[in-house]
Amino acid sequence: MATTSTTTAKTVPDSIVQNKYSKDRKVGEGTYAVVYLGNQVSTKRRIAIKEIKTGIFKDGLDMSAIREVKYLQELKHPNVIELVDVFSTTNNLNLVLEFLPCDLEVLIKDTSIVFKSSDIKSWLLMTLRGIHHCHRNFILHRDLKPNNLLLAPDGQLKIADFGLARSLGNPNEDLSSNVVTRWYRSPELLFGARHYTGAVDIWSIGIIFAELMLRTPYLPGKDDVDQLDVTFRALGTPTEQIWPNVSSLPMYNALRVYPPPSRQELRNRFSAATEKALDLLISMTQLDPSRRCDSTQALLHEFFTENPRPTEPENLPKKKEKVKSEDELDESNKRRKI
Repeated sequence: MATTSTTTAKTVPDSIVQNKYSKDRKVGEGTYAVVYLGNQVSTKRRIAIKEIKTGIFKDGLDMSAIREVKYLQELKHPNVIELVDVFSTTNNLNLVLEFLPCDLEVLIKDTSIVFKSSDIKSWLLMTLRGIHHCHRNFILHRDLKPNNLLLAPDGQLKIADFGLARSLGNPNEDLSSNVVTRWYRSPELLFGARHYTGAVDIWSIGIIFAELMLRTPYLPGKDDVDQLDVTFRALGTPTEQIWPNVSSLPMYNALRVYPPPSRQELRNRFSAATEKALDLLISMTQLDPSRRCDSTQALLHEFFTENPRPTEPENLPKKKEKVKSEDELDESNKRRKI
């Protein structure tokens, strides 16, 4: 179970930091943080150093940075990014993370890379294993999307970016509904629910599963209102019959009624999917969160045992390491803020 201990970071003189870690080059920059590629001096291991600026916040540090450190200290799993070290210097909190050269979004967008059904199965399986570990430790990720699923050189997929993560403690405590990047946001969040479960993460993974099969975003809403329309046009408008008490949610207003897609419509939409793949996708994208499968049920689904079996991680498609241009970094940052 997740602990509630306070996150601490030792203050280290710059000279000691330089003896432990080298910075080779800057690979990303945002409003609050800069990411460098470097090495752990003693082992020559490649690492990423995320420098979070502490002097620009009223209370000294952004809450998302505190959450990220706290949960990464608690979650140790092959499919969750490893926090190697954390320390503070004069004006920064520094997170030393394992180096992961690529994310799943990069592969999805690269049309020169062919995805086999066994590759998709492997990426989905590793994502579910990682989120299962989070959920059994009572932690919601709340921002699963392809560019938060990073790929190690050995092919292992790692869930990253825990800035919006949250511990599930008191079931009566109100939670923010303004979480998860819009295209991967579940219906209960779109309706403004303040009480929800790990089903919000399962929905996101279901939409990622669809994106892996389609090689294009599945439900790309232009804004929050359009997201509701895009989602229900694809999957049907929820009613009291299929989702009891849905009309009591804050943002549930007069909605255009779309019928749910037939099985044949889904077969046409996902022409390469097997029947078991469709079964799992449908189970992960149930409009009513109480009817959505959980991570255990998803991992035990027959989709993962039918042929072809999941590709071994080391045999999965890879993209050569490439430093993103400033334009590419800007575009990536824009998508993260959707």
